[in-house]
Amino acid sequence: MKYKLLTIITAGFILFTSCQSKSQTESKDGIDSTEQTSKTEENPSTPVDVSKIKVADAKTILTRKQVPILCYHQVRNWKPTDGKVGKDYIVEIQNFKDQMKMLADSGYHTILPDQLYAYLNTGAALPSKPIMLTFDDTDLDQFTIVNPTLKKLGYKAVYFIMTVSIGKKGKFVDYMSSDQIKQLSDEGNVIGSHTYDHKNFKKYAGKDWEEQLDKPTKRLEEITGKKMTEFAYPFGLWNAEGIPELKKRGFRMAYQLSTKRDEKDPLFTIRRIIASGYWSPKTLSNSIKNSF
Repeated sequence: MKYKLLTIITAGFILFTSCQSKSQTESKDGIDSTEQTSKTEENPSTPVDVSKIKVADAKTILTRKQVPILCYHQVRNWKPTDGKVGKDYIVEIQNFKDQMKMLADSGYHTILPDQLYAYLNTGAALPSKPIMLTFDDTDLDQFTIVNPTLKKLGYKAVYFIMTVSIGKKGKFVDYMSSDQIKQLSDEGNVIGSHTYDHKNFKKYAGKDWEEQLDKPTKRLEEITGKKMTEFAYPFGLWNAEGIPELKKRGFRMAYQLSTKRDEKDPLFTIRRIIASGYWSPKTLSNSIKNSF
């Protein structure tokens, strides 16, 4: 598992934008990067009524085949100042477009949390080759590069927002504004919570629950006009003691990284894998098949 300190922005606070992941290094493929509209059936935004769904028992949920979920951070070209570890979390622009084209050409359909929730609890049908795309930390490139790329393929995604950075310009990276976050939501993507400033969830105590969960939730709900139901753990780190605090606040599912799901609360330990900046589309394809 690897950890990354991303940047220092205003007021002297430190923002962590990396998570832990196991990844491997491989040179880039020469895959045709021509952007195209997906030839496959689009079914990411089909409305799903989850209001009356009863949560299934943990054993039932754990027996269902896991849906591949990818976690991205920055999508930009590498700089000379980027270190070896940092590049693991930075997918270069053309490589990202090639990865998305690979998914479309391979017949993957993006799904959103409502669909995943219905499937895990009731066995509701999903589109063929379902996959969920998630983007952490509010980076501006997720709006300027990721969103247009996904639109061309008919794909939707989940954006986990760290509220301390909204509208900020950092030393190494800029962040999305409230208006941009709202636009992503209005266009049918899902906005989720990723805490205030990426503090380790396992260390929360006292006022941390208010600072890291309550206040960010309120702000995101004011921005989007929608209830926050999805949460992503900073660094992918979680503990069983904190899960009741998420449930108490109305969160429905929480996303970690590649460790084993909790046998009692699998909905709050949903697995993702980080799409490494070193991976070619072929490596990503193999990782999806091997990890899920």
